[in-house]
Amino acid sequence: MADPSSSSSSSSFQRSYDVFLSFRGEDTRNSFTAHLYKELRTKGINTFIDDDKLERGDVISSALVAAIQNSKFSLIVLSENYASSGWCLEELVKILECMRTMGQRVLPIFYNVDPSHVRHHKGHFGEALAKHEENLRTMERVPIWRDALTQVANLSGWDSRNKELKKLKEYLLTCRV
Repeated sequence: MADPSSSSSSSSFQRSYDVFLSFRGEDTRNSFTAHLYKELRTKGINTFIDDDKLERGDVISSALVAAIQNSKFSLIVLSENYASSGWCLEELVKILECMRTMGQRVLPIFYNVDPSHVRHHKGHFGEALAKHEENLRTMERVPIWRDALTQVANLSGWDSRNKELKKLKEYLLTCRV
């Protein structure tokens, strides 16, 4: 697997977290993401995972934005229903902004989804974006979200359909997350 994408610039301040986990709770919170989080913490990797009791809305909270900005590395678990959440898509936009402006490293994890569906907005990703376009509150954000999904799908990532979880964990440790 190639190195996760990163910008050549780097931030000089101390980061609060080694890893920020972005994921769709209903898809992976109690399975893949919970297991990954536990493994990272066991290895001493300070990992931010959102509280499932956080109030959801169209705008991500300032605390969540701060957690993204104060992380060295973001893991984006792109699952079947990821794009159905405006919250997840806003996290993704912020993560990619931090990659460009702060040198944050980003690794997309394609969890039981085809990376080309993310890149080309096919299947569940296309359906979710079409629903967002029908919603007056989110329709203006859809072009930004489409661009973000294309960008993240063009990064070197990990496809769960082809690789073992053990190899992902080993890779993350070698990246000095």
